[in-house]
Amino acid sequence: MSTTASDNRKPLTIIGAISALALTFLVWLIYFRDPAGAAGGFAYLPAVNATLNGLSAICIALGVSSIRAGQRQTHQRYMQAAFVFSTLFLVSYIVYHSTHGDTRFTGVGWIRPVYFFVLISHIVLSAVALPLVLTTFYFSWSGQFARHRALARWTFPLWMYVSVTGVAIFLLLKGFSA
Repeated sequence: MSTTASDNRKPLTIIGAISALALTFLVWLIYFRDPAGAAGGFAYLPAVNATLNGLSAICIALGVSSIRAGQRQTHQRYMQAAFVFSTLFLVSYIVYHSTHGDTRFTGVGWIRPVYFFVLISHIVLSAVALPLVLTTFYFSWSGQFARHRALARWTFPLWMYVSVTGVAIFLLLKGFSA
């Protein structure tokens, strides 16, 4: 039985709504909420977040490599692990930023525009990657493999970029901030 566009309408609408709500919440949490009344702590979470992003990137790379080698079940396991690591990252990121707000970059000189290019591209592409990742998983779970493959060609580089630049942002903050 083939899936029609009308069959996909409800799940894709839900994915769009979840993505919009998540992104709206994150923007509010980081840029509009006053963290002054929040309890401190969780100073270790940026390192945890970078680790989770790194693990996600590794699983994404291994997942793509395994599907290219024709290892479908291995591919599925790696991509599910990447999804779990990315989800854990998001939860940890929310916990950290609910207590700390925005993190300031105090680096100076040539590194400053490099950092902000990486940060801004990371933020913009993460907003695009979230619904793409969810939709790519939906197409796989619903057996729409042709659609899954077609969308995964876009999802893979975006998700990989967001995961790798998440690690890079952590390293730049640690290495160049006072």
